[in-house]
Amino acid sequence: MDKIAELQRMIDESTYIVFFGGAGVSESGIKDFRSVDGLYSMKYKFPPEEILSRSFFNRLPEEFYIFYKDKLNCLDKEPNICHKYLAELEKTGKLKGVITQNVDGLHTKAGSVNVQELHGSMYRNHCVKCGRFYGPEAVFGSPDIIPRCEKCGGIIKPDVVLYEESLDYDVITESIDLISKADMLIIAGTSLTVYPASGFINYFRGKHLVIINRDLTPFDSKAELTISDSIGSVFSQLHT
Repeated sequence: MDKIAELQRMIDESTYIVFFGGAGVSESGIKDFRSVDGLYSMKYKFPPEEILSRSFFNRLPEEFYIFYKDKLNCLDKEPNICHKYLAELEKTGKLKGVITQNVDGLHTKAGSVNVQELHGSMYRNHCVKCGRFYGPEAVFGSPDIIPRCEKCGGIIKPDVVLYEESLDYDVITESIDLISKADMLIIAGTSLTVYPASGFINYFRGKHLVIINRDLTPFDSKAELTISDSIGSVFSQLHT
């Protein structure tokens, strides 16, 4: 059977679908991290993986923000066919939640309600000194390289999970709960090599495990269906 038709059949017969997505989902002009042309293959004054660490942010906030503002500003990006399809699928009651490793906020922008953002969101920011919260404009619209709190002058930090930081406990708990209840888990656009997020898949006990990714993943052998194709191409052929 055609793989798209098989995927559609699984969606049609499932009643508790959960979507787990990585950077590859954002085919909206946003580069991912580990692909051949991703952020980690580019050349900067410091390695991107070092820049995106908490110790680097504390030590060299100006260098952090030069990179962050240049490469991770997604404010002008719009949801693609995948984001929109999932939002519509949620409205039918079949899709119970989206778990994303992305910080671009595009699932919410598309209309999805139950979105678990494992690595936080660029739309939320806070002052590291007084805790005051700010929207993304305070960061990307700041006239200075380092955005500062208008109340106390402290540095504003994006609420994204940097290396050396822990994932939010409540987000972890809700994500595991969703996966453990699902009868269908669709995984897309992720290499499944980043822990602890990729370890969540071990909690799946449902019927249909689907992986959509251009490259092979460590979990392919466990999947009922694997599709190596553009995520946009796959979701453009599905209906809710």
